[in-house]
Amino acid sequence: MKGNFDTLSVMLDMSRNAVMNLKSLKEYVDILSKIGYNALFLYTEDTYEVEGEPYFGYMRGRYSAAELREIDSYAAERGVEIIPCIQTLAHLETISRWEKFPMDTPDILLVDDERTYELIDKMFSSLEKCLCSRRIHVGLDEAHSLGRGKHLDSYGYERASDIMRRHLNRVLEIAKKHGYEIMVWSDMFFRFWNGGKFIIPKTTVPDEYKDIIPEEVIPVHWDYDITTEKRLEDMMENLAQMSDKGWYAGSIQTCSGFIPHVKYSVESMTNAINVLKRMNVRNLMVTLWGDNGGECSRYSTIHGLYYIAQYAKGITDYEKIKSGFERTFGIPYDSYMLIDSPNEISPSTEHPGSPCNPSKYMLFCDPFLGYLDYTVADGSYVFYSEKERLLADVAQSTRKYGYLFNTASKLCAVLKHKYSLGKRTREAYAAGDREALRQLAEYDYPEAIRALKSFAIAFEKQWMKENKPHGFEVQDIRLGGLQHRLDTCRKRLLAYLDGKLDTIPELEEEILPFREEGHSTYYHRYHKISTANVL
Repeated sequence: MKGNFDTLSVMLDMSRNAVMNLKSLKEYVDILSKIGYNALFLYTEDTYEVEGEPYFGYMRGRYSAAELREIDSYAAERGVEIIPCIQTLAHLETISRWEKFPMDTPDILLVDDERTYELIDKMFSSLEKCLCSRRIHVGLDEAHSLGRGKHLDSYGYERASDIMRRHLNRVLEIAKKHGYEIMVWSDMFFRFWNGGKFIIPKTTVPDEYKDIIPEEVIPVHWDYDITTEKRLEDMMENLAQMSDKGWYAGSIQTCSGFIPHVKYSVESMTNAINVLKRMNVRNLMVTLWGDNGGECSRYSTIHGLYYIAQYAKGITDYEKIKSGFERTFGIPYDSYMLIDSPNEISPSTEHPGSPCNPSKYMLFCDPFLGYLDYTVADGSYVFYSEKERLLADVAQSTRKYGYLFNTASKLCAVLKHKYSLGKRTREAYAAGDREALRQLAEYDYPEAIRALKSFAIAFEKQWMKENKPHGFEVQDIRLGGLQHRLDTCRKRLLAYLDGKLDTIPELEEEILPFREEGHSTYYHRYHKISTANVL
């Protein structure tokens, strides 16, 4: 294997409600510096102050200019470069609600409208006054509907690739004015000529797309599921036909709920690092995304980040890495890895080895209309009781990070009642087992509610320790709504048992599996999990 990386970096998602408070972010910088990272990307779609644009990041917990200057100075003293990671095209739905910005579609800026470039100029101007780095990531990913909304109405049909080419050149021109070297996500530059697909086998890039990325621009290939080394090797070779500056962005998966997938991510990143070193790719980014609410603590991944940093340095002995982690953080590596365990009740057979997230979707799955109940595996009470105990033991053994394991333990305390609650309710109703229904209504539902209240308190404490309060109202709505819904279902069961209701119509609906029965899956969007109706 070849030498160390020039840039070994982490990207923290500050755009999905959980914007880290300054104290917590400084502590995270300390950790990154201590274990060998030299750059931190702050992914901020609209969660940073833009001078002259009061609605940009309004009520979203955005970082003020003063906060950015403070964290930049703090990190620089510790050898960590703070690099802005923003969006200059898509992923900007949160600003469209104010009706102050030119939008093509609800999440994509209107290309060719001069107001768009005035806004981007203000973005660069504001950031250059706060952060010393002359590197900036400008996004451009997942702009699937580019040119198909207001742009189509205003300018007529044009190929998305031509619109992108023109827009990127305008963004590059503005960046140069502010002295920035820019990076972009590389996915759209493949989707244009692959029917929307991004990850493809090794191929020859068509001539008309080989120069779509300007020479000065750094493309970053992202892929978070490197199950085989060939998958990444093919894509990095494809990217090399467009640019000789390509970076790779992997991930520790934190985007599927309250619990991370560190074990899976470490295996994926091991494969990735092997490929990058063989191919002499010198720059690596580890992303921590917070899709759908930012529920997962970034601190729940520090053992994974430690492993990746050690492996990137060429330390490949797993036992040596684990012992080094324990010396550094005062807690056994395997104990920290238990943070993954609430999702491990039943592996997916649909995609063997891939991460599943039952700890989120079975928490919010409706007890009467739970169409995901078909994934429920047997033995859940025993499984979650054991995980509750093990995680509580870790919480007691580590003073600094005990709160993380306490929250996870209390989540398991909810799931030991809630995970199979809908399935048990439906089965008892179908069988006419009134005794079982009364047991559910008088014991299981109240126990789930009691445990949920305890979890909500622990989770709020965790959130407020790490993040600004903005965005927690979403968790209040979700967890409070779940509590109320459980109580509603409990009361309706009792009304049915007392003869006040002839039927419970929802429980007479057939559950129609659309994935494999009896095995966990990956389903993480709250509005889809919680109901089949309009939310």
